[in-house]
Formats: sequence, C-alpha cells, structure tokens
Amino acid sequence: MPLIKLCITPALLLLVLSCPLWQVSQSLPVIKGPMTDSCVIYAGTLLRNISDALKQDQLFMGINCTKQSMELNMETNTPSACAPKEATCTGTAKSEFDQESCLTNIGEDLHHYYKFLTAQPDPDNLLGTVLSSLREFMENCFTSASTDLASEQDAADRQSTFNDRLSLCKVLKGFQVRTITINRVLAYMNSGEHTK
Repeated sequence: MPLIKLCITPALLLLVLSCPLWQVSQSLPVIKGPMTDSCVIYAGTLLRNISDALKQDQLFMGINCTKQSMELNMETNTPSACAPKEATCTGTAKSEFDQESCLTNIGEDLHHYYKFLTAQPDPDNLLGTVLSSLREFMENCFTSASTDLASEQDAADRQSTFNDRLSLCKVLKGFQVRTITINRVLAYMNSGEHTK
C-alpha cells in the first residue's frame, strides 16, 4: 500500500500543476485587448443586456419599439474597418485586416453609446445593467475609450418624454446591431484568423 501512495502523490502533483484551472488561478497581469477570451465574454454580456433592455415595456412606455427603425452611430466606420480580410460584404475584396483601425472604431462606438445612454432620463435605473456591462467592457478591453468614464454625466433623474423614449428605442436598436458586429469581430480576432 505505501508503494501506491508514493506513486499517486507525484502523479497528483503533476496533474495539479499542469491543470488549466491551476494556471487560471495564478496571479497574472490583465491583458488589455479585445483578443482575450474575457473580452469576448464582456461583449457577449453587453449584447444580452442590450437585448434584454429592448424587451422592457416600462422603458419604452407608449411606444412599440419592435416596429421602430434603428439609428446607428454614423461617425465611425466599424463595419468596414473591421471587415475580415478577403471579405466581399462591401462589394470589394479587402486584402488585409487593419486591427488597429478596427479597435479604434470599436472604442469610439462604445464611447459614443456610453455618452448617449448616460444622458438619458432613467429614474428607475432600467438601463443600469446595460451601462454597467458597457462600462466594464470598456474598462477591461478598451482603455483608450474608458479614460474619461468617470467624468461622464450620470443618468438624469427626470421623467422621460415620449421623444426621449422614442430616441432611446431607436439608438438602443442601433447599438444592438453594432454590438452584434463587435461580437463577431472580437470572435474573429480571438480565433487568430486575422493573422493568417
């Protein structure tokens, strides 16, 4: 019996030291960059929270949000800047993927939507989960976009008007579509396909 214990102990120690869970629990520096698995998870959480917010009748009282058009941030070029290499979606084949330009556009998009959402009247804090997941995503994956988050105005305590709710509906729908694009791009970069 002692011989078995001597053989099992080194084997268990080797197993524990080589286990991926052990490596995750070690203290490692956080990598700031959207290519990490955690950034893909942050983006997915943001998309789920936006989709959930769009289903809240209380947020869009008096408006059928599903029948409204969407408003996209047209100040960035995220879809074209982040198109995969050799993609023909835009009608022309793109030979290279410009990661820096793509990440810059995503960061600008996130900052734009964060500014818009924090300025919305939200006395019942119905946008709280969207804002917190957006802030967390920016702080952990887009340091340049999150540099002035602390200085942003908090959501107003006033009641929203019909026009406020209509605008929020349209912009939130646009943000949902842009977040779908961001999720696909981050998965593409995380897979390493953009480097081949």
